[in-house]
Amino acid sequence: MSGQSFEIPTEMRAFAEKSVDQARSAVSTLIGSAIKTAEQMQTSSKSMQDSMQTVVAKSLDNVQENASATFDFAQKLVRTRDLKEAFELQAEFLKTQIASLQTQAKDLGAVAQSALRPNA
Repeated sequence: MSGQSFEIPTEMRAFAEKSVDQARSAVSTLIGSAIKTAEQMQTSSKSMQDSMQTVVAKSLDNVQENASATFDFAQKLVRTRDLKEAFELQAEFLKTQIASLQTQAKDLGAVAQSALRPNA
């Protein structure tokens, strides 16, 4: 082994340089896609959190409304003079509560649908 140096052929260097450039481009594209995906997930997560907060707030409003209606009913019930009046009051209360619960369920369903829509 003498002091001869081995020279890499020009074509091989050009091929290696092209390969490095392609790899750099592929990694750059991959990283860009990963960043974009992470941003989309963060946006989706924020949207879902906002929707869940809306559902929780709406549910708590419904609980408060239902509790208030129940206490109002109880207060009226203790003031009734006879069983007929108590049964009439109870029938009216049940009728209004069923209507209220149907409206509340419809409202919560609309909020849930909104949360499940893409880009909502």
